[in-house]
Amino acid sequence: MRILILEDEIPAKKKLVKYLVDYFGESVILESSRTVKAGIELLEENPDYDLILSDIKLLDGNAFEVFSQVDTKAPIIFCTAYDEHLLQAFQTNGIAYILKPYQEDELKQSLRKFERLFQSKTPEKGIFKQLQEALKDKGGSYKKRLAIKKRDGIKLLEVSQISLIQANGDFCKLFDSNGGLHSISRSIGVLNNELDPKHFFKINRSQIVGIAHIEKIEPYSKNRLAIRLKAHKEHLVTSSSVTKDFRIWLEN
Repeated sequence: MRILILEDEIPAKKKLVKYLVDYFGESVILESSRTVKAGIELLEENPDYDLILSDIKLLDGNAFEVFSQVDTKAPIIFCTAYDEHLLQAFQTNGIAYILKPYQEDELKQSLRKFERLFQSKTPEKGIFKQLQEALKDKGGSYKKRLAIKKRDGIKLLEVSQISLIQANGDFCKLFDSNGGLHSISRSIGVLNNELDPKHFFKINRSQIVGIAHIEKIEPYSKNRLAIRLKAHKEHLVTSSSVTKDFRIWLEN
C-alpha cells in the first residue's frame, strides 16, 4: 500500500500518519509533501500511488494546482477545514473528505469507503474545477479584515496591519504594525486557514508572522532562525521542522 499525504501542518500530518499505520499496518509506504511544488515532483516521479490524502491549502498554494498539472489515477480523500456544505456536491463524485481537526473514526470511515469503492476509480479533473468554483462562490478568498471585540464596540482590523499572531488557548493575540495588542476568539489553526499563505507563515506551534512586517532574520541554534519584527521588541524563533519551508516561503 503506497499513500501520498499532502498536508502543510506538521502536527496534522503526524496524526494522519499514526492513523494510517494503525489502519493498514507497518508495511504501508507513506510519502508526504507540504508544498504544491514538491507534490507535483512526487507525483511525476511516482504516479502509481494507491491513495492520496490531501489538504486543500498548502504552503505555496492550492492542492488543486497539483492535480491540474499531473494526471493521477489515485483516489483522493480531502482532509480540510472547509465545512460540509461546501463539499457535499463532491460526495456523489466519489471524493471522500474528513474535516479538521482530524478524528480517527472519520478517517477510518473514509478508508473503508476507499477500499469498498475507489481502488480502481480515477477522479475526473472536472471535479477539481467544480470545487475551485465552489470555493470561489463561497468567498474562498482569504480574510482582508477581522472583527475585534472591544469594550466600546467592534473594531475592524485590516489583515495587512497584522505583524504577529500568537496562540493563547482558544484565543489568539494579534499584534499590529503600531505595536497595538488585540484579542480574538479564534484558534491559531482556524486563523492560519483564513489568512493568505503568501503573506502569513506559521513559524511554530503558537506563532504566525506577516511577511510585510519582518525586519531582520538571523541564524539561531539547531537549524532554527531568529526573526525580528517591526514594532515588536522580542525576537521570534522558527521550529527546526519548518525552517526549510520558511526559507522557501520567503522567496515566493
